[in-house]
Amino acid sequence: MPPNCKHRSLGIMAALVLAVLAAPAAAADAPRTTPSGLEVPRYVSLKYDTVNARNGPDEAHRLLWVYRARGLPVQVVAETREWRRICDPEGGLAWVHKRTTDGRQTAMRLKPTPLALLANPKDGSRVNAWLRGRSTANLDRCDKGWCRLKADGSSGWAREGEIWGAAPEAQCKP
Repeated sequence: MPPNCKHRSLGIMAALVLAVLAAPAAAADAPRTTPSGLEVPRYVSLKYDTVNARNGPDEAHRLLWVYRARGLPVQVVAETREWRRICDPEGGLAWVHKRTTDGRQTAMRLKPTPLALLANPKDGSRVNAWLRGRSTANLDRCDKGWCRLKADGSSGWAREGEIWGAAPEAQCKP
């Protein structure tokens, strides 16, 4: 084999090895299609005033806690046909039945201090309303680091980093 062919073969083999090693990492970051046909991670909200959080995807699994917060934003990080594994704003992971979640997206102000909802997605913009600390609002949309929130008949913009329920990446590791 001529010397330049040997180097070319080694280069091709090295590129193939790197591609094989990089594929699992890229796949881990890519959204996954699930039994529902929707991607995970994704945000939903709790549909009822009380929702049972379980250790696994079945009624037979141990009850971990009970959520008592209709509209609480949660992130679906895994799912089966009937159950959703969710991450809550405090970092808790649990399984809930799919019928207890709502596709309506909400967001939560985690800090205890109020958050100004601005008239425009721009620092220094007029304040339209205030979102109380530790409260939720309907999430209308996010664009370029700003999210439009609606609560109690008022709406306005807030920086994405000031709320929980908008970050595209997984908030808890399943």
